[in-house]
Amino acid sequence: MKSTITHIAARQIWDSRGRPTVEADVSLAGGATGRAAAPAGASRGAHEAIDLRDGGARFGGMGVSQAVAAVNVEIAARLRGLDVADQVGLDEALIELDGTPALERLGGNAVVAVSLAALQAAAAAEGLPLWAHLAQGRRVRLPLPEIQIFGGGAHAGRRTDVQDFMIMTPGAGSVREALEITAEVFRAAGRLMEETGRLAGAADEGGWWPMFASNEEALEALVQAIEMAGYRPGEDVFISLDVAANELQAGDGRYRLGLDGADFDSAAMVARVADWVRRFPILSIEDPVGQDDLEGFALATRTFGQKIQLIGDDILVTSAARVHRAAAAGAGNAVLVKVNQAGTVTRAKAALDAAREQGWAAIVSARSGETEDVAIAHLATGWDAGQIKVGSFARSERMAKWNELLRIEEAMGPDACFAGRGAFAAGVTAGLA
Repeated sequence: MKSTITHIAARQIWDSRGRPTVEADVSLAGGATGRAAAPAGASRGAHEAIDLRDGGARFGGMGVSQAVAAVNVEIAARLRGLDVADQVGLDEALIELDGTPALERLGGNAVVAVSLAALQAAAAAEGLPLWAHLAQGRRVRLPLPEIQIFGGGAHAGRRTDVQDFMIMTPGAGSVREALEITAEVFRAAGRLMEETGRLAGAADEGGWWPMFASNEEALEALVQAIEMAGYRPGEDVFISLDVAANELQAGDGRYRLGLDGADFDSAAMVARVADWVRRFPILSIEDPVGQDDLEGFALATRTFGQKIQLIGDDILVTSAARVHRAAAAGAGNAVLVKVNQAGTVTRAKAALDAAREQGWAAIVSARSGETEDVAIAHLATGWDAGQIKVGSFARSERMAKWNELLRIEEAMGPDACFAGRGAFAAGVTAGLA
């Protein structure tokens, strides 16, 4: 069969932080090949797949020679002869071969690179772009971008407590228009930071790294940047926040906001975020509480999660079981989907499907440590996820993905459909009307 795996090879390449990562090639009997690289996160949930790193002094312990060897020896031997058309069976074989819950033996980085490379090879064997291979003839939507303007938290030396200050343009009519609006806001934010002497550089995901005295000052600056660009906050452009509250938790479980000089219990942390929602044109909030604070996540949903999007990242870790658990607790209305967080394509798709079953929204997301791999632009489109989060509007590993969306939109031609306002769960959509 032309879609039978004949060869698998991996190598060490470099991610956007200059750290080693794993890239894998999968070759098929018919001559088609697929290639994929594993991203890596800085803000990581405790329950996600675990990358295999070499440790020691070389590369600060971040080497991946063991993970590369796992692909070239054990994984290659096990998958040779399998059909890439059976992604579920292939991913199950990878999970069984590893034998650990978090894929720590072979490495989540090794497993996800191979899983994604096999998916790419399957599309190539069909002579289709990846998004079309995933869509399988269904009409799918181009995703609404969620794009970082200011970076903070673990991505910017914790200069702000909130990790990502982002914007969304649900009223845009296309990916092209959404990106053009973003470009203007991004440029305006940079000018504002320069004019006020608050620009400190660039964060890990390419956003401006500003010197703010408080989290509220960052929100005020973002509103001002939207207005400077000629758009209406809360009408043309909305704010989206990744609080990444898990990074703010101390050993006693309380949340410490350095810029505010205060710490909070779970209820007070929810109240602080709810105050921001009341005062600013915020449409989406990610991780307002920590990864094990399901009760706090449910409280946040009751407090402000009815007409805004409330996303679970560290608390859900791209797990279908965790999505169902959270939904049963009345916690959240959207899941962040990170393939490397789940470890395989199949597990990631299962989490997205679980969200759909609950009437939730889904956002396919990159990581802070990325490569030029553009697969997630195709995943977000082909899976009809509705939303995508890549980072900022700068740096080639980010722009490669935004530009790939433009190419996909162009390839769809008159059939192109942009998710826009339809990207959200029903209650959020009602709030936008």
